Amino acid sequence: MYSDPKKCLYCTNNFGELMIEIAHLRVSRVFLFKEQTYRGRCLVSYDKHVNDLNELTDEERNDFMADVVQTTRAMQKAFNPEKINYGAYSDKLSHLHFHLVPKYVDGPDYGGVFQMNPGKVYLSDVEYQELIDKVKENL
Repeated sequence: MYSDPKKCLYCTNNFGELMIEIAHLRVSRVFLFKEQTYRGRCLVSYDKHVNDLNELTDEERNDFMADVVQTTRAMQKAFNPEKINYGAYSDKLSHLHFHLVPKYVDGPDYGGVFQMNPGKVYLSDVEYQELIDKVKENL
C-alpha cells in the first residue's frame, strides 16, 4: 500500500501528538516518540516519501542507515539500554522510517517484541526536553 504524500504525517509535518522532532541528519529526521514506555524511544524518518529501503539507491540507503546508526549510538550513550530494537513497518503508513526502541533488562517486554503504542507513559514538557537534550548532546 502506497500512501499519498499529501496525507502522509511525515511529509505534512502532522506528527504533533505522536512525536517531537529532535534533529535533521544527512537524509532523515530524528524524533522522540511521545509514548515513553520504552525510555528514550526514537524514530528516524527518511526525508523523501518512499515506501521501502529497496527503493533507495545504494548511496541513499547508506546515508539513511548511517543516520539510523548515528541515532542509535546517541541513544546508547544517552540512556545506556541493554539493547536497542529496530522496527521498520510500513503496513499502514508507507513512508520509510525506523522505530528505535531501547530495551532494559528489568523493563517492559525485555526479551520480546516491543509494543507499537502501549499508551501508558507520557511525560511533561520538561521531561521530554531532558530526553531530547540527552540525544542531541550525543548526535
